[in-house]
Amino acid sequence: MIAPVISWYFRQRHDELWSLISQADEQQVLLLEQLSDKLSLTEYGQKLGIKESLKYAQFAQRVPIVEYEDLQPYIERNMKGEQLLLWPGDVTWFAKSSGTTSNSAKYIPISYESLEYSHYMGGREALTQYLSFCPESRLFEGKGLLVGGSHQVNQLSDRSYYGDLSAVLMNHLPTWANWKSTPDLDIALMENWEEKLEAMAQAVSKDNVTSMSGVPTWTLVLMQRILEITGANHMHEVWPNMELFIHGGVSFTPYREQFKSLFPEKHMHYVETYNASEGFFGVQAYAGKPEMLLMTHHGVFYEFYEPVKGPESAVPLWEVKTETPYAVVITTNSGLWRYSLGDTVVFQNLKPYTFIITGRVKLFINTFGEELVIENADSAMAEACQQLGVRMQDYTAAPRYMDQGNPGHEWVVEFEGTEPDLQEFADILDREIQSRNGDYKAKRQGDLAMKLPTLHFAPTGTFRAWLKSKGKLGGQHKVPRLANNRDILNEVLALLGH
Repeated sequence: MIAPVISWYFRQRHDELWSLISQADEQQVLLLEQLSDKLSLTEYGQKLGIKESLKYAQFAQRVPIVEYEDLQPYIERNMKGEQLLLWPGDVTWFAKSSGTTSNSAKYIPISYESLEYSHYMGGREALTQYLSFCPESRLFEGKGLLVGGSHQVNQLSDRSYYGDLSAVLMNHLPTWANWKSTPDLDIALMENWEEKLEAMAQAVSKDNVTSMSGVPTWTLVLMQRILEITGANHMHEVWPNMELFIHGGVSFTPYREQFKSLFPEKHMHYVETYNASEGFFGVQAYAGKPEMLLMTHHGVFYEFYEPVKGPESAVPLWEVKTETPYAVVITTNSGLWRYSLGDTVVFQNLKPYTFIITGRVKLFINTFGEELVIENADSAMAEACQQLGVRMQDYTAAPRYMDQGNPGHEWVVEFEGTEPDLQEFADILDREIQSRNGDYKAKRQGDLAMKLPTLHFAPTGTFRAWLKSKGKLGGQHKVPRLANNRDILNEVLALLGH
């Protein structure tokens, strides 16, 4: 009886959402004044001499662009119980995030405001968008599966707690949301990812699951185990009413064909989101298109700078241009002030503001002037797999230097099932990257600066073993796919005995 009521609630929010989206510039101007006024009430703001709400020019002049390490001393004091350091309200919850490009853990402060008006509101926007795409959906007649990390909550002090973002969110979900979720908390709270994976597969294979959300890589691992348990040919035989996968964290391009084979029925849909421990920033704008709407009414003030020009080139949202690569800087309602998020985006349109994620500031290879970014690599990998009828599970790549022979790029690729011919795959991958990246093509000309990529195929489970060695199994953890040094590649090659 309650399912139609929930569906109606989300469907009727659509016009309200788009009305807010249409007022993005005005909202960002007002939000900056409100946030900078909050900053004046904190130790960090007082150190910077902030005494009142600020206009953008004043804010950009007086508040520096920072990375996590710059705010870490304040966050660590906050975790021990001190307050009013970065945010004027009590902050007692912290989301542990390992980060894609860092081996050290980050603890992102989660205020009440960011929990309610960024993370939860973002989830509501994703469902609002989906039900506008599919008004006849029967989503809430079944359960939603969250393929998150460990939901274990850890106590820091009498009033301070930390866990994966999924742990923080689940501990604050409303009753109706928990009632419509699977698996049960006794499984969701398991600390060991491998034990949890098996318990989840056994439990959720018996449920009427109609939606799921998570990072594609770990979701595929779970789906494969469920097929082994049930003996089903595809997941719609297990969950005939499954209709929605909300995904984010990595590009969906290399995984799209695998999900189509797992969920072959026409009623299956996909919605991409842009969310992180720091906040919920975007949701798919239109059905069947990759661009996302920027969430400008969720307590996050945005700035953008061109990576080649550096942070000093940062501009507010109302000054961005289309088709220009930008790094993202955020100021949030949990006390992250001009915080460099590390992601890169390109705007497709400005009214409304729609964008695509192009990668990470630190995920690139530019040893020979080739400027290979993750967007090029992911789309070329997907095309190579499609041409040869194979399925990629994961990959990583790094430069191969002159003194190692065969200078260029070196890749380790793990496939699901059948592996292609090594030489043929290398040829196609190289050709597809050249078609997407003029700098790479120029450096490959005549085999002079760069040679054909050096490829290694990895046995199933290789990248999972690497993640386990780093304590990063499950949840939002993912393999860094491009690096401008060989640290990660050498560790993976060592697992292969190279």
